[in-house]
Amino acid sequence: MSPRNVEATTASKPVHRYNSKTAHYVTGSPLRTLIFGTIGSLLVMFASFGVGWLADASPFRRVEWIIPLRYTTPGLITCIALLVIGAMMLCREWLRMVQKLMVWDERAKRWVWAATICWITPQLFAFPLYSRDVFSYFAQGRLMQAGLNPYEYGVSAVNNFFQYGADPMWAESAPPYGPVFLWIEKIVAGMAGESVDTALYLFRGVAMLGVILIAIYVPKLAKLHGINGTRANWLVVANPLFIAAFITSSHNDALMTGFILAGVYHAASRRDAVGGILGATLVTLAVAVKPIALVALPFIGLFWAGRGASWPRRFVFWALTLAVSVAELALLGWASGLGFGWISALSTTGGQYIWYTLIGFLGLQINQIIVSMTGNNDLANSIRDAFFSLGKLIGMGLAVLTMFIGKDENLVKRTGLAIGFVVLFSPMIQSWYLLWFIPLLVVAGIRTDWQLDFYFLTTLFFMIYAVSDQLAVSPYLEDFDQNIGRLIAAVISVAYASWLVFLDPATRRVLRRAQRSSIYEVSI
Repeated sequence: MSPRNVEATTASKPVHRYNSKTAHYVTGSPLRTLIFGTIGSLLVMFASFGVGWLADASPFRRVEWIIPLRYTTPGLITCIALLVIGAMMLCREWLRMVQKLMVWDERAKRWVWAATICWITPQLFAFPLYSRDVFSYFAQGRLMQAGLNPYEYGVSAVNNFFQYGADPMWAESAPPYGPVFLWIEKIVAGMAGESVDTALYLFRGVAMLGVILIAIYVPKLAKLHGINGTRANWLVVANPLFIAAFITSSHNDALMTGFILAGVYHAASRRDAVGGILGATLVTLAVAVKPIALVALPFIGLFWAGRGASWPRRFVFWALTLAVSVAELALLGWASGLGFGWISALSTTGGQYIWYTLIGFLGLQINQIIVSMTGNNDLANSIRDAFFSLGKLIGMGLAVLTMFIGKDENLVKRTGLAIGFVVLFSPMIQSWYLLWFIPLLVVAGIRTDWQLDFYFLTTLFFMIYAVSDQLAVSPYLEDFDQNIGRLIAAVISVAYASWLVFLDPATRRVLRRAQRSSIYEVSI
């Protein structure tokens, strides 16, 4: 039986594929795993008080017990070490949990929910880590409170914006967000007043609403595909990378993703006018949070058109879906007073790139080759930027192709692939970008072969990068700076991850199919 077919079965008895010498590494009570994962999350929370982001205006900077964590070298080194160890502990226990849940039944469901809640809860109280976008949300909300249009004015138009923690790159940049999220920013800024810390926790509450939507609709979508919803939620919501990006960092992507999943589910489960309009409306709300969600909209039209629809019928329902969405976006733009200003703001992050993406890496190599051959930096940069634009066009072209090619029963997966193509062919990929489409692929079924292995390793890679990338280190220390902190974090995290993959008697078996626990051989 193939792994995919195995995953769709409802077998109640596990098929053991490990021998007695290895069995004790992959069995046992999930309680220990839950506890150690919670300890890891608590370590991350404590570490955030030393290396998490705080605004200059935050009163937390003057709390007596926080000062030595943030402004002394021993305190910073300790917090960096605890951050890495805690994050890697979460990764390890996430892997261990699946080894111990041998059948995805009601018992497993209780353990997955218990672990997810226990691992998320400490992050609700942590200072922001891995990203400081949430400070920009507050700055944009203050801009809205001042009666200014964020699509026309940068956050520097508001007094003391730098004191409230926003990244200077947003000083004159329009936000790449839709009118609904800007409206949320305005409400949060109004509720928080001058308290940036209150605003941060309110935005975390908004992100939590997105997480709840995801946790609700992931198992619903999985059920449509004959996939066990508990397993799907373990792969998505309990994932340490998901917790880091959507809870600790409080990204608005959580709300956008929640709306996308809700819209896709209602369109896929009904496939009639009610489902089509509801699906289009929910995805439109996602667009009004973050416009990248537009990629999912054509697939709502395909659901609405029905199974076996002719090409003329598909085009008609694509037009209907677009009409519903444009009308709703026009209404939202009118109500917020922002119109369609988000369209011109889509290029805000257009010039960014990073070394670990395919397009980013190749573009940098092309840049270096041209500089070495011609010595002309301007020419090299222009060609590099053109290559980046080409990569984006390829991604969008593949997304469009996914609209036309593929089986009807794979529409949910095709939606995920379309978003994935746009992301993967961009020169800039942040870890939370992956979470836009991973849930859609998970609910359609991740095989227990290289696909699951790749998913595990991808999680480890981005967790390593997350804990090593953005650390809030005071610039006033003479013997310690952010680069030293990043180096320490990178060394510890790579060493820990290498131990998990190659040396740990339990977790190294996760990546060896012959020695996995029965859950990998029996799917639900």
